[in-house]
Amino acid sequence: MHGYRIDEHDAYLRYHDLPGREPVLVFLHGLGAASSSDFPETVRHPRLRDQRALLIDLLGYGYSDAPLSFDYTMESQAGLVARLLRTLSIRNAVVVGHSMGGSVAILLAGTEAQLVAHVMSAEGNLDSGPGFVSGRITAMSLEEFSEGGHAEFVRQVLRAGFADYAGTVHAADPVGLYQSAASLIAERSPSYREIFYGLSIPRTYIFGGQTLPDPDVEELAGQGVDVRIVPDAGHAMMVDNPKGFADAIADAIAHTN
Repeated sequence: MHGYRIDEHDAYLRYHDLPGREPVLVFLHGLGAASSSDFPETVRHPRLRDQRALLIDLLGYGYSDAPLSFDYTMESQAGLVARLLRTLSIRNAVVVGHSMGGSVAILLAGTEAQLVAHVMSAEGNLDSGPGFVSGRITAMSLEEFSEGGHAEFVRQVLRAGFADYAGTVHAADPVGLYQSAASLIAERSPSYREIFYGLSIPRTYIFGGQTLPDPDVEELAGQGVDVRIVPDAGHAMMVDNPKGFADAIADAIAHTN
């Protein structure tokens, strides 16, 4: 694992950099998750394992630090990813973001066109408003979540049978997790959807088959977005069916070549 020093926050952004050919695949995780946990099986799939891959744990998550001075907004997270890519001299990357990471990927592509050649959002937020996880977090105050809500949420995730996700939620900084959730679902103009639709690069949106039906399947396709569906998988598609998730990514890349 590597560390990228962020001097103004006295912190390190940590990531795996797996060697291989270009284009570089950049993976961004969801709310409460970590790329170091979510994506290793996907990137070792035969159709992806020859690609260079960056698995980034965003600030506040996984192995990365959680500085109190960071605001944990989606825009700030996207800005740090951009800084890391420039430091590593990476351009024209394929950025794959799951859930919250999909929204960060869209913001990154919208502001750093030279860094991103293809953006893939795996059930990332497109509109404002609470989702299943973000809504549970932001239903409490920051103080309530920090003092007991975070621990209770970890217990709820464990009781639901999601041991891997419970581990990454437990590792996530409570303040950063709360502030991330609040930023993720906040009203913004332009919206993630508007930015996504306006991008001139290839765009892919990936659904887990078990989350369908969803009206966005037709809506996105009508906007020229390449829509992929991972069979036998729900929202956590990279865990439920890592082979299917890897196939969806590989097929989307092949579609643009």
